[in-house]
Order: sequence, then structure tokens, then C-alpha cells
Amino acid sequence: MNRRLNLIFLKRWFMLLIIVAVAAMPLHAFAAEAESGADRPWMNKSLSAEERTELLLKEMTLEEKVGFVTGKVNNYYGFYNDGLERLGIPALQMADGPAGVRVANPDVQDKKSTALPAPIALAASWDTNLAKKYGDLIGQEAHDTTHNVVLGPGLDIARTPWGSRNFESLGEDPLLASGMGAAYVNGIQSNPVIATAKHYILNNQETERFTTNATASERAIQEVYARPFQAMVEKADLGSAMCSFNQVNGTYACENKEMLTDVLRDQFGFEGFVMSDYGANFSTAKSANAGLDLETPGEPYGKWGDKLLEAVNNGEVSEQTIDEKVRRILLQMFDKGLFDNPVTNTQINAKKDGKQAREIAEESMVLLQNNDNTLPLSKKNVKSIAVIGPDADNASAAGGGSSLVNPTYTVSPLQGIRNRAGNGVDVKYAAGTDPISAGDAFNGPSAVPSTLLSPGDAQESERDYGTDRAEYGLRAEYWTNKDMEGNPSLVRTDNQVNMNLGFYNYEGFNAQSSKLPVTPTKFNAKMSARWTGAITAPQTAEYKLSLTSLGSAKLYVDDELLVDNQGETLSTTKKEITFKEGESHNIRIEYRTDFPVQSNHDMGAQVRFGWEAPEDAVDIKMQKAVDLAKKSDVAVVVTRTYDSEGYVDRSDLELPNNQEQLIRKVAAANPKTIVVQMSGRAVEMDSWQKEVPSIVQAWYAGQEQGNAVARVLFGDVNPSGKLPVTFPSDDSQTPVSTAEQFPGVNGVGNYSEGIFVGYKGYDKEGMTPAFAFGHGLSYTDFNYRNLHVKNTGKSDKETVEVSLNLRNTGKVAGAEVVQVYVGNLPTKVETPEKQLAGWAKVDLKAGKQQRVNIQLDRSALSYWDEASHEWVMPKGKVQVYVGSASDDIRLTGSVNIGSKSGK
Repeated sequence: MNRRLNLIFLKRWFMLLIIVAVAAMPLHAFAAEAESGADRPWMNKSLSAEERTELLLKEMTLEEKVGFVTGKVNNYYGFYNDGLERLGIPALQMADGPAGVRVANPDVQDKKSTALPAPIALAASWDTNLAKKYGDLIGQEAHDTTHNVVLGPGLDIARTPWGSRNFESLGEDPLLASGMGAAYVNGIQSNPVIATAKHYILNNQETERFTTNATASERAIQEVYARPFQAMVEKADLGSAMCSFNQVNGTYACENKEMLTDVLRDQFGFEGFVMSDYGANFSTAKSANAGLDLETPGEPYGKWGDKLLEAVNNGEVSEQTIDEKVRRILLQMFDKGLFDNPVTNTQINAKKDGKQAREIAEESMVLLQNNDNTLPLSKKNVKSIAVIGPDADNASAAGGGSSLVNPTYTVSPLQGIRNRAGNGVDVKYAAGTDPISAGDAFNGPSAVPSTLLSPGDAQESERDYGTDRAEYGLRAEYWTNKDMEGNPSLVRTDNQVNMNLGFYNYEGFNAQSSKLPVTPTKFNAKMSARWTGAITAPQTAEYKLSLTSLGSAKLYVDDELLVDNQGETLSTTKKEITFKEGESHNIRIEYRTDFPVQSNHDMGAQVRFGWEAPEDAVDIKMQKAVDLAKKSDVAVVVTRTYDSEGYVDRSDLELPNNQEQLIRKVAAANPKTIVVQMSGRAVEMDSWQKEVPSIVQAWYAGQEQGNAVARVLFGDVNPSGKLPVTFPSDDSQTPVSTAEQFPGVNGVGNYSEGIFVGYKGYDKEGMTPAFAFGHGLSYTDFNYRNLHVKNTGKSDKETVEVSLNLRNTGKVAGAEVVQVYVGNLPTKVETPEKQLAGWAKVDLKAGKQQRVNIQLDRSALSYWDEASHEWVMPKGKVQVYVGSASDDIRLTGSVNIGSKSGK
């Protein structure tokens, strides 16, 4: 069986084990005995972690050591390795944890924990103290829910704006990711819990991520993608790192000796252990000798276990190599307190931790635009508010996949605004469009609105259209085979045809609207479906009806085949048709998952019935929202995207499900329209940005999102977030712009942009974004004055310090992120026009001033020399820029850097 097919089989296997819960495990696996004694001297707490490790290691048999480095699967933890009761070694009980602890055990607190804002939101706070609190909360809740390893943070650089997993990252800049990530890890590991930085390395897309060959220069890896991992080692004593699925310059990451040993261990000094992503180990001896320490999962379909034991016995892998792996794991377990502090099932303090989640959300929100000081809202001037948006009445907006958390409670934007507005302000809700589902993760025209569809025939639909008798959606029939054989296994009414199953529909992974029905997981593999009913046009016009699908999909209108999309890969076919207003037509859609096995996964059903309509073609649901906005003092449109771990990245940055049209129509009805965006990535706004006065980027704001949004809108919180990623003006205006770069051609992704990632690339290409890296407005103003730049120290201890006066010149207290960038370095080697070198977040009351001191990071004053394989600080003058954003520079200075040798 070749690697790709083996990977497909493995992925199906381990997901089935997790969901179906085939392994019966105790509430929490064996914990080490607390007492020390002659029989277990390694339990003596007075000894060092190194001494305890060596005492224990020498007692383990070869078979025990091989078993210890081979992971297991069970329904409680997913990632897991057995403890060893004979020697009192506790199991490693791991939890996904980038945005809170994903509890899989139904016997532990109803599988609930605090749903925090997404890591990209945390990065937008630019507050390392907040990042440490974020990590500490995750570490506490992990330990209190029977876990001792957290699979986070995610340090994958947001290389492009299309990445469906960008929400798990800490942004596009390696220095920002390093500072925030190190604080995050220190927070986690202030508890008896090991943090796991992932995914090492060049794991920057979901498309073909299991097999793609990411090709990047040594310099790009060192300056951009490896820097955050280096910071975790040097500044946070990182316990564990996770290697990724993809290939790195032709070698799979988990068997890449250059990356695992030469760079991570020898160059960075990493003393922790490396685990594989789930199913990302493709070899036995090669991965073992390259530097992988823990395979997850293991047998029967892994490459270690008995296979590794055989490799040791036949001399392919030395026992000393196995010892070193066990030593690394045990050392971290002793050092981080896992032996001495067994995991517990202790009730989470939902109220206290929820309050902290709200505070993090508040500090992360970015005020992108605020024309005419529309915000903050005042109860004196606002007596009615229209809250509009497909999911503004629930708190489902979150990133999907393994990072999705089952919250202890939720507060929707509608509820939060109503709570804050209080008596005297009439707050009403209208959805405007249909709820967001996993189907909105992939590209193609927006789904046909439900109010244009009827599960009955054309005659019934035409009779009832627009009345209280009208039913919306289509009759759906689902089969668990791909050919509609036998009776359907499920019959229901679907509001839209907008399906995305497989990985996206596994239990606990789907971040779809809470208003939508859950599709049984039995349809995640091969299936077929038929939707029948009628469509009624809102006005006489020419429409484009479309089918976007992976697999074959056919659309019949009045029993005539209109669209036939044979999607061997995810693709769209459109056809024009003219409809008359109020006239109904019978439709039938047939779909089969008859696509060939994909190179990355045996993906589930993907199909959408979409449309492209004239701007004035407004359905009933949208018209109700427009009418509500027209009679309200203020309209707040809460939009959201569907971003998720999985197998698909975006190829456009538009809001899904007709939300852009909704914004335009609402803004035309009410000039005081505020847009609150809930997304985990950049969103294109060129079709509506100028139509609205205010835009708040709220990200995926966690379980307290409603209260946080309301407090920002009403000015209880002065927004202080700054963008950790660039928002391009449109899809075509990005530095990563070719198919060869993203998502790659013939299985190869070429990182040809080199070090010019994010804003550095926009500067190089002369592209003006919609909102620049570091951008974020406030309800007050800040004045920058009296810049002083000096070089202190010599040679390898040389540092640059920047100081300035910052004054709050407005009428309310606020926080400003003072950002320091350096210009081109004094060398013939090409360097960025501007790159982040340091920052400080400063809180100031109205009228107050503070002297701000910032020490610049040496890496920003250096470049990686591929000839000598080392960092070089060139000798000469460099420009220093201080400002409120990368494109909002307030002060400029310069400084001489570099020793006589230029190193």
C-alpha cells in the first residue's frame, strides 16, 4: 500500500476510533504514586529532574521503552501514550488546546471548558501579559479536566490570507508570534502541564497538507517559519513540539533530520520531545533516527511499536536512540511536574474563567474604521437598534476542527447588546441571510436563500410564496451509498443545499450555526442525496444557477437538466436562466460522492446549490432585515465566516452566504450601519467598506463574544487591538499570487516569496492593502514625541534601545501599541523595507504621558546568511520607524549597528 492510500486508511481509522469510542479507558489513566521510597527512588522530589530521569530510565526494559514512545488511541484523549504502572509512570493525556481545552471524555464535566477567543484574536491584543494569562487558564483547565499535555500553541505563520486555519495562528510576523507564543507557553507550563508547539514546520495551508512538498529557502525557514519555535525554546523552556504532515524540501517533516535534529535540537538547543501530528509518521527507522520521539497514534497502523522493536533488534535503530527518546519525554514529565501532580477532575470555575475570556476578547477587538466617530454608541442618542446577521442570535462563530471547544455557557451578540442597552433602548433582531454552515468553508457562488425554496411542488410554492403558509427549503433524502440504492436513510427539509461532510462533520469538530440540524456521522463517508421542491424568483431577471461539488451533481429545472457538474475535484458549473417574479419552478438536485480517492484524504460530501443574482434581487429574509434597519436608529450587522481545519483553503476572501449583499442593502437603508466581523482571517470589503461608517474586527471571540462586542460598541471598553495580519484590498492584491506559490502545483508549494511574507511582501510589491499590519483605531488619540535611539553593548551583546514620549491627547482612557520597525539593513543582501523589531502596549488615562522604552530584537537587525549558516548583523546605519501601524509611522530615527567584523 503506497503512502497516500495508507494515510487515507489511517486517517479514517483513527477518527473512527475517537468518535465511536472503541477503547474502554478509566476516567484518567494511571497516576504515579506520590510517595518516594527505596523501590522508586525517582519519586524523591529533592533530586533534580535529570537525576530522577536517569534513575527511572535504567529500570525500563527495551520493550517498555518502545511501548512508551509509541502512542495509543482512545475515546477520552485522542492523543495518548500509556503510562507504566510497574514503575509509576503516568500516562500522557493530551488535549487539543489552541483556543481552550477540547474535552473528549463524556465523564468529565459534560465535555465542557472555557471557549476562549481564537489565537489570532489573542495575537491582535499585542499584549504578552494577556497571552500568559490565556495560557495559564488553558493549563489550569487542562489539568482540572484530566489532561497533562496541551496541544498548542499553533505557531504556523499566516503566510496567505486564504488559510482556513489562520485563526489558530498568531499572525503573519515571526517576532509577534514569538513574543505572544512564548508568553502563552509560559502560562500553560506554570501548571503541571506540558505545552506542545505545532506544527513544525512549513504547515501553512490545509489544501493537500497531508502530502504537499513545501519548498522554502534556508533563509526563509530561519528568518520566518522557524523563529517562533526558536523563541519557545529560548524564552519558554518548551516541553514538546509537534512535527507536521507535509514534506519540507522533499522530506516528510517527521523524518526530516535537518529540521528535527540539526535545527531544532542542535541550533536552537531544544531539550523537549518531538511528537508526530496524528498519523504524520510515515516510516520506522528513518523517523526514529531523524529525531522523532513519540509517534501518535501507534499500532496497529502506525510505524513504530513492534516495527520499531524489530528495527532495534536488527540494528537499524540503536537502543541508545530509543533511550534518548525516552529520556527526553521523562525529563519533561519530571521537570514540568507531571509525576508529582497527578491530573484531576476538578470543576471548572465557569464564571471566573468566562470573565477572563470576555476580557481577552475585549482587548483583541480591532476598530478598523470609525468615520464621523459613529462609535461608541450613546444611549442618549440611540433608542432603537437593529441587530442583523445570520448568527447574531447565537454564539456559534468559532473555528472548526480539533480546536473547537464545547463552552461552559455562551452569550450571543444579540444577547450582549440587549443586556448592555438595557431599558429604554428597543433592540430587535433579523437574520438577513441563512445560518452559516460548514458548506460555507469552500468556494463558489453563495447558496440560494432558503426563502426562495419550497419543499412542495411549484404549484404549492407559487400559491404560498410570501405568506404565513410558506415553507422554506427543499425536501432532502440521504442514502449511505453513492448510488441512491434502496430507501433513503434520512428524510428531512434542508434550508439550503450547502453540504460539507467528512472531517468537517465529525462529532465536536463542526462550528456550524446552532440553528442548523446535525447531520448524522454515518453520512461522512460515501453517500448520495436528492433534494426536491420548487424555486421562486424575487424579481424578473436573468440568474446564474450553479452547482459546486466534489463528485457528480445535477440540477433539473422543470425536469430539464440545466447544470451538470462532474466534480472529480471541487469545482463549479453555472448556467443562465430567466425567471419571472413570483413564478415557481420545480427543481431536483441529485448528488453522488463518486469522486476518485483524493490524494490527501477520502473526503466527505461537498455540494452547494448556488446563484448569482442581480443586486436588487432581495429575498424575503433579507428584506425583513432591511425594513428593520430602516426604522432603527442604528443597525449592527454581525457577519461571520466558516474557517476550519480540514482539507480546503479559500481562494477568495468574500463573506459567504449573501452577507455582502446584506451589508450593502442595510447600509443603504440606514447610514448608521456598523459591521462587526467574526472571522479567523482577513475578509475582503471592497464592495461595501465605503458604504458603512464603522467596522469592528471581532475575530472568533469565544463564549463571551456577545458581552465583549457590546462593551466595545458602547464604549465601556476602548478598543486597542491591532491587526496581526494584513487585510488585502482584494484577492488579486497579495504578494503570494501564483498557483505555484499557493496552493501549489503537482504537489509542490513553492515559497518563492522568500522572507517577504505578509506586510513585508506588500511593501516589496508596492501593494496598498485595505488595512495594514498593525492597524487599529481607538476612541482616543495618541501623540508621539521626542524619539531617542541608541546602541548599547558590543559584538554579540549589541542591542538597540528606542525611547519616546507617548501622550493620550483625547478625552477617554485608552491603550496604544507603540510599534517599532527597522528599515533595509546596510547590506547588499535584500532585506525588508520595513520589519517589526519591537513593541510595547501602553495604557494611558486621558491627558497623561509616559516615557516608553523598547529594546529591539536582534534578529530584526540581522539576516540569515546561507553561505555561513549563521545570523549576520551587518555594519552601518539603519532607519528606525516608530508608529501606530506599519503604514502609520509617527517618528523616524536611525542608528548605527554591527561590529567591525560585520557579524
